[in-house]
Amino acid sequence: MNVRLAHGIDGAPRPTPAHAVVALGANLGDRRETLEAAVEELRRLTLTTDVRVSEPIDTVAVTLQGEDEDAPRYLNAVAVLETRLSPEELLASLHRIEARHGRVRRERWGDRTLDLDLIAYGDERIDRDDLVVPHPRAHEREFVLAPWLDVDPDAEIPGRGRVADLLDRLRGGAE
Repeated sequence: MNVRLAHGIDGAPRPTPAHAVVALGANLGDRRETLEAAVEELRRLTLTTDVRVSEPIDTVAVTLQGEDEDAPRYLNAVAVLETRLSPEELLASLHRIEARHGRVRRERWGDRTLDLDLIAYGDERIDRDDLVVPHPRAHEREFVLAPWLDVDPDAEIPGRGRVADLLDRLRGGAE
């Protein structure tokens, strides 16, 4: 890939890598195999290094109506990585990985072979139609916070606080 394209058409090359957080999930097919393959693809991304991944956790499916015990269960994990890719190119790369694993976007929060969400990109705050970071619901999702904390005990969500504190609140701990 052309280095200029990796940083965005109008963006200057990043002199130092950004710390990015990617949530992985799958509830169709061989979930574990799919997550392992997706992680290998993350490790091969251009201008990306130091990919660390949490242990996967098994979780109930969450739909627009809430938790769905009847839907296939998810396997979720979080990867933290260092990348010089722009946030836009990283997101596009995540979408290409999803597509290679049969991801079809039919319904919001529907069943899927692979879901890769860009949760955070350094301390950046981006709010556009095509990209929002930090992810607007990450602080409400135990299936994101618990594996993230597993791989990065000092993690913080920009504008929300420490992941450990957010997870504690979700689990009914101190406010």
